[in-house]
Amino acid sequence: MSPEQPWKPRKVVVIGAGAVGSTFAYALAQAGLADDLALIDENRRFAEGQVLDLLHGKPFYPTLDIHVGDPGDYTNAQVIVITAGAKQQPGQSRLDLLRENAVIIESIVGEIVRQRSEAVLIVVTNPVDVLTYIAAKKAGWERGRVLGSGTVLDSARLRHLLSQQCQVDVHNVHAYMLGEHGDSEFAAWSLTNIAGMPVDHYCPLCRNCEDSAKRLGEIERAVRDSAYHVIDYKGATHFGVGLALVRIVGSILRNQRSVLTVSTMLQGEYGLTDVCLSVPCIVSGQGVVRVMEGDLSENERVSLARSADALKQSLALSIHN
Repeated sequence: MSPEQPWKPRKVVVIGAGAVGSTFAYALAQAGLADDLALIDENRRFAEGQVLDLLHGKPFYPTLDIHVGDPGDYTNAQVIVITAGAKQQPGQSRLDLLRENAVIIESIVGEIVRQRSEAVLIVVTNPVDVLTYIAAKKAGWERGRVLGSGTVLDSARLRHLLSQQCQVDVHNVHAYMLGEHGDSEFAAWSLTNIAGMPVDHYCPLCRNCEDSAKRLGEIERAVRDSAYHVIDYKGATHFGVGLALVRIVGSILRNQRSVLTVSTMLQGEYGLTDVCLSVPCIVSGQGVVRVMEGDLSENERVSLARSADALKQSLALSIHN
């Protein structure tokens, strides 16, 4: 390495040291993808406890500097992941929660911009699509540097259920949930393939169900409701999203150009503009470098437009009320 190109550590800053942030940090440490990991939390003492717990595991995973961070860490970070946000309280509407978290996200992004960060920013806080839009507008950066975790986890859930139904290794199942990370998301069956075959070609060969169309619809609904079930059982989801974040961050740190369904600002793709939602994107060291316009069916395009409308309505309500 020449003196003109000094070694730069792969630095990741995690804002929010709660269940999602700490699970992601734990998984990232084991993955060996980063050299420097900073945890920031409004409750510094809590962050110190999480860091100390992680440090005690250093003999068991690749070399990594883990420390409590502060806004100064934004300056030389490659990736900043925002998991911080308020939790929905009993009796609180989703709109009230959105307004509260929008204030939090705007404050965090404002500080990141003031530190002149050149990082890729990933929003995880829910509702992730609307908050990704708010973060992107607040940052004012080029498109692609601000993205949301989107439906990367939802797509993993879809692949898992399809692999179970079809009795095929999940790594040979390729499928995407698109649109909102929420109630209006949908499975893009036209982009789904198993063992290299389109799903509608594979199903007649599978013979694991009598009515494949009905079963696929059930799987789609199960994916859409997955988070509700996990929350009902244990109060929160964090293992799956932590691993999904490792996948996204790994593609950025390694410049892998992976195709992932992150939430990104659309500028005419699929006939949609000025909205953040999930579609297949190429993710590299600069964030989203290309939005892939897949050949969706007419019904799927309608579903995507419907999802975009729902998100725009939520955004309008949060701003004007």
